[in-house]
Amino acid sequence: MSLPPLVEPAAELTIDEVRRYSRHLIIPDVGMAGQKRLKNAKVLCVGAGGLGSPALMYLAAAGVGTLGIVEFDTVDESNLQRQIIHGQSDIGRPKAESARDSVREINPYVNVIVHNEALSNDNVLEIFAQYDLIVDGTDNFATRYMVNDAAVFLKKPYVWGSIYRFDGQASVFWAEHGPCYRCLYPEPPPPGMVPSCAEGGVLGVLCASIGSIQVNEAIKLLAGIGEPLLGRLMVYDALEMTYRSVRIRKDPNCAVCGENPTVTELIDYEDFCGGISDEASAATLGSTITAPELKEWIDSGKAIHLVDVREPAEWEIVRIPGAVLVPKGEILNGSALADLPQDKQIVLYCKAGTRSAEALAAVKAAGFKDAVHVQGGVSSWVKTVDPSLPSY
Repeated sequence: MSLPPLVEPAAELTIDEVRRYSRHLIIPDVGMAGQKRLKNAKVLCVGAGGLGSPALMYLAAAGVGTLGIVEFDTVDESNLQRQIIHGQSDIGRPKAESARDSVREINPYVNVIVHNEALSNDNVLEIFAQYDLIVDGTDNFATRYMVNDAAVFLKKPYVWGSIYRFDGQASVFWAEHGPCYRCLYPEPPPPGMVPSCAEGGVLGVLCASIGSIQVNEAIKLLAGIGEPLLGRLMVYDALEMTYRSVRIRKDPNCAVCGENPTVTELIDYEDFCGGISDEASAATLGSTITAPELKEWIDSGKAIHLVDVREPAEWEIVRIPGAVLVPKGEILNGSALADLPQDKQIVLYCKAGTRSAEALAAVKAAGFKDAVHVQGGVSSWVKTVDPSLPSY
């Protein structure tokens, strides 16, 4: 459905702005009025990573007058394959500040507000209240549900995107006129079911594909043109080069925007989404070692069987010496359990500790009661034991 413009037009465009935005101004659907609305708009980007990078760059180029950036992380070398708003010289810098400088270079007429902090229950409502529209570039379920609920409570629209390997999704959520994110996904997936981009990877250019769609939707909402993705989920397959649209209906039983909502204030989103399953959490109690402790075990000749539960592509990048590769799925389905030795202590690791915790629960349930996993996984090994190895 078409919607009225989200913001009123600014009083005027300067001569320099007319020159800069001339290719917009000659589009009848945008014109002077539409460009003035963009100038008067205040848009917040949640995250300056894979999706936030192209979104911020194109929002700035389009002439959105005020851009907010909420981001707490720093630039890492592994980001540069997809987070194109940052460069080599930005490694180690706060992403919010790096993104701000890039935005100013793209368009000096944009007012940039930096929120160099993690979005949380303590600040999300205050930050969101300052903006007309939210562009969600988050990569974890806890923050996605928090963004959604805060937007519903404040009656704000937001443009959502998601990426994984070669697949992307995008939609517009606005409870005042259609469904919210919880109407589409009432419950988060079970812990460990959906790998993060850090675990499963993402094709760098996919970020541009989905991020540009988010900006396109933001411009349409701000200027009141076209048919926004409200009530529709756009699904993109980069390998097959296909787009398809799925209808989303407002759920009258939605916990947040339904007729009788049960969630009327911000909740504990980490607990709601769960970092790891209860079984995995219980299994790690008293059965977790650090990377330096593992190094001591190896150096002392302790009888251990070191198991890497990541995927083969990750194994090829970096591994702990002496380990064997047994992907987590083969442990969870039981096919690899018979090959585990009975006369050695089983030590499991993954990239950061989440997958190895899930595998540990299955290994302990199979009778290997003294099995342990490595806190922080191979990432911790690289940082604390052998920095000469590559990280990813």
